[in-house]
Amino acid sequence: MHIFWPLIHLSFAVGALLAMVAGAHMIRQQRSPSSTIAWLLVIVIMPYIGVPLYLMLSGRKAKQRASRKGVLKIAQQEAAPLDQTGRADSLLRAYSLPAATVGNRVELCVNGEIGYQRLVELIESATRSIDLATFVFHLDEVGREILGRLSRKAEAGVDVRLLVDAVGTLPVTRHGYHPLVEAGGHVAMFMPLVHFHGHSNLRNHRKILVVDGVRVIAGGTNIGNEYIGPTPMAGRWRDLSFVLEGPGAATYAAIFDSDWRFANGDGAPPKTERPVRTGVGDAVVQVTPAGPDVETDALYDVILSSIFDAQRRVWIVTPYFVPDDALAQSLAIAARRGVDVRVLTPRKSNHLMANLASGTYLREAQSAGVKVLLYPEGMVHAKAMIVDDELAMIGSANMDMRSLFLNYEVSMFVYSRREIDLTVAWYEDLAGYCEQGIDDVGPVRDLVEGIARIVAPLL
Repeated sequence: MHIFWPLIHLSFAVGALLAMVAGAHMIRQQRSPSSTIAWLLVIVIMPYIGVPLYLMLSGRKAKQRASRKGVLKIAQQEAAPLDQTGRADSLLRAYSLPAATVGNRVELCVNGEIGYQRLVELIESATRSIDLATFVFHLDEVGREILGRLSRKAEAGVDVRLLVDAVGTLPVTRHGYHPLVEAGGHVAMFMPLVHFHGHSNLRNHRKILVVDGVRVIAGGTNIGNEYIGPTPMAGRWRDLSFVLEGPGAATYAAIFDSDWRFANGDGAPPKTERPVRTGVGDAVVQVTPAGPDVETDALYDVILSSIFDAQRRVWIVTPYFVPDDALAQSLAIAARRGVDVRVLTPRKSNHLMANLASGTYLREAQSAGVKVLLYPEGMVHAKAMIVDDELAMIGSANMDMRSLFLNYEVSMFVYSRREIDLTVAWYEDLAGYCEQGIDDVGPVRDLVEGIARIVAPLL
């Protein structure tokens, strides 16, 4: 008993010291107020639990990545004239990100069957190199088929590199992709949990296939039965991807190369040069990376700026709607000043926490005049935003704090009218299946959703 109370006092003192150090580190980071307050509460109340969780989950910008290879740098192609783009392009250039380019060709893949067909066509057309990065690569029927095609291309002498996120692809491990390695291809796991060289909470959510350095398929679609397939399947998720050819493809190739070097060291560089193909179409596009390898939160800033600039419409589709306070407020203000603001999201997503956390945000948005469109027939996994007739954004980033502030993401901004109109037509078709409005809930559900909203910034 003589030593009991001194140990108690010591444990309190150590806990307080840990909380102070972690709190000071957090305040110096570029975090949203809601995230900072949530973490401070956990650290102060439960320092022996909160501090280890903070060290494991809280990092936002991968400084250790910068020390290994530098922050992501992309060579600038010939920039489009600003009178063909607008404020979003100007803002992204101010952040030293690649400017918009002209002379691109874009084809939307509006469902999983078209996405599968184009993916297979691109793989089979490869003569020099195939680079595939994805968050999820299930080894189900579709995944095995794609892996087999990649392996056959590697056997034929094509340089094949597959990069999968170590968490997103669980329970599949590196061994599951061994047939590709045996065929002469290369496989890397992005930031494995056992030997990670960074924060385990920073996941690579990018989806990129680059063929011969000049043709790309990208967007929000992973590899698996629920995303893509040769024939329609009951319950397949509604998703959106696109095929891109032109100078914009070079930016996707550079992003893949950067991610590959980070995940795999300096091994297995591309065996072929990265040509830049121009003048293949009339689309004006801007490929914009976001995440720990980008010094600023430029993607978030341009989304926010575009909403404030909107005059006629802001249409959003996202599988998870968990914005920070500033983004939620910008949508509410836009709706109150007469802009047609719509948020399309599944009635029930595949993540319980996202379902709970989004409820309060959707009801607050609806009360401000935002049209809430709920897709009742399953999962919508597409990520897109349309602002007036000025721009469309399609990519991997959800409208939630994880995508906007933590994950490695990449989006394509489109400024040409034809491609914007095609995106509008896709959105209107999807909206035709939706129910408008979100219902009120009882006090118990409201309490649970409020707790989920507080916890969401921690994750």
